[in-house]
Amino acid sequence: MSYLNGEASHWLAQSPAEPTTASPLPTEKQDLVIVGGGMTGLWSAYYARQAHPDWQITIIEAKHIGYGASGRNGGWLSTLLPGNRVKYAEAVDRALTTDPTGPVGSAGIDGVASVSSFQSALFDSIDEILEVLDREDIDAHQIRGGHIDIAQSEAGMSRLHDLVDGNTTFGYGPQDMQVLDAEETRAHINVDNAQGSVYFPGTARIDPALLSQGLAHVLRKQGVTICEGTSAGHIGAGIVSTDRGPVTGDTIFVCLEGYSDTVTGDLPGLDGRQVIPVFSSMIATDPLPASAWENIGWDGRECLGDTAHTFIYAQRTDDDRIALGGRGAPYSFGSGLPGDGQAPAEVVDLLRTRLSSLFPDLEFEVAHAWRGALGVTRDWCAGIFFDPDQRIGVARGYAGHGVTATHLAAKTLLDRASGDSTPLTALPWNDHFSGQWEPEPIRWLGIRSMYRIFNIADEWESITGAKKTSLLAQFGSRLAGLHE
Repeated sequence: MSYLNGEASHWLAQSPAEPTTASPLPTEKQDLVIVGGGMTGLWSAYYARQAHPDWQITIIEAKHIGYGASGRNGGWLSTLLPGNRVKYAEAVDRALTTDPTGPVGSAGIDGVASVSSFQSALFDSIDEILEVLDREDIDAHQIRGGHIDIAQSEAGMSRLHDLVDGNTTFGYGPQDMQVLDAEETRAHINVDNAQGSVYFPGTARIDPALLSQGLAHVLRKQGVTICEGTSAGHIGAGIVSTDRGPVTGDTIFVCLEGYSDTVTGDLPGLDGRQVIPVFSSMIATDPLPASAWENIGWDGRECLGDTAHTFIYAQRTDDDRIALGGRGAPYSFGSGLPGDGQAPAEVVDLLRTRLSSLFPDLEFEVAHAWRGALGVTRDWCAGIFFDPDQRIGVARGYAGHGVTATHLAAKTLLDRASGDSTPLTALPWNDHFSGQWEPEPIRWLGIRSMYRIFNIADEWESITGAKKTSLLAQFGSRLAGLHE
C-alpha cells in the first residue's frame, strides 16, 4: 500500500504555491524585520503594513512560506486557547501581588477574568481573520462549520462535562458551546459509538497552506520583501545575521515556534530550554465517494476532535478527503526537527487504525502522510515577549493551537513594540514564563513516558468501560503540566 510520505504536507503539495525565491536582501535599514515565514510572521507583516504604509518590512524565511507548522497543521481556526488556563490565571494572580504595574498586573483584574479576556480576544481573532480573507480575496477553503468534540466512552463523557465547566469559568457563554446527546452528535457526524459531544460553533475549517500563501501573495503586492531560502543565524539588537548576509532593522520579531533553536542571541522568552519541538502527524485519505459521505454525514464541514487522552483532530477537506492527525511518535532525542515531514510507518498505521475506529465501515486509502513540529513550553502555555532595549519581540509556544493564536500574537507583538498599553498588552500570555525543560535524557524519557501513559489509559478505559478518567491518566496529565 503506497502513499506519499513527507514533502512537508498534503496542503503544501496540493497548493499552487508561488516559486520559492531568494529575493535580494535589503541593503537599507528596515523598520521591521521578521524572522520566520509562518502565520505569526505573516500576520505581523500584514498588520504592520496596515498601520504603517510607509514602513520598510522584510520577512526572512529559511525554507519557504508555510514550511513549518503553519503549512502542516490540521486547519482548525478554532476557539482553543494556546495553553493551560489555570497556569495563566495563577501567574496573573501572582503578578497582582508582586508586580501590580507590570504588563499583566496593570489590567487590574484577577486571573480568571484575565484568562476570560484572553478567550474573548481569540473569539474576535476568528472573526477578524475571516474578514481579512474575504477583504483580500484569499480562498483558503474557509467554512465556519464549528468544531465538535465527541466522546466514545462514559469516561470521555465525564471529561466533556469537565470541559464545559472549565470553559464556562474561563469565558465561554452559552452561545459559544452546546452539549449534544448521542443522536444529535450522530446527526452532525456519524462516529461509531458516539455517546455525546460538545459543539463549538465559532470554529472555522481552513486549508493552512492556502491561508499562508494567500497572505504572502497579498504582502508581496503591498511591497513587503519576503526572502525565502534565507537562514537566519545570530540575532542581536538591530541586526539579523543570515547565510546570505546581514539584515538590519529598527525592530525585530522572532516567530520561529518549534524552530526556535535554529537561531542564537539574547532573545526574550527563548533563553535556556524554554521551547522544544513536539511532533504531530497527519494522514489524508483519497477523496471519498458520495456513498461514503451519505453514511458519515459531516455535511457542515465541522472540525472533529475527541476526548481520548491520545486525542485526534480531523476535518473534511474541500475535495472530500478526511485529514486526520494525532501525536504518534512525539519527540526526537535532543529536540530534533522533522525535516520535510516524513512520518514513521508505525505512526501512519496508528492513525489509519484510529480513523477506522471512528468509521469502521469506511473503506479508504491513505494518500499522504506527514508530520510537523509544535513549539511546546514546560507548562504548555504560549508567551509573548518584547525587549524594549534591543527592540526584539518573540512569540512562541502555541502547543498545537496556533492557527487563531498566531493572529492575536502578531497584533500583540505590534502593540508591545509601540510602547503603548492596550487591552492586548495586558493579556496573560504577555511575559508568561513557563519554566525550563529538563536536560536530556530526562526530557526524552519524560515525554515518551507521558504519551505511553496516555496510551495505556485509553486502552484501560476501553477495556474496563470506566465511567471516570483513570487515575493513571490523571497522573500523566499532572506530570506533563496539562491538568487544569
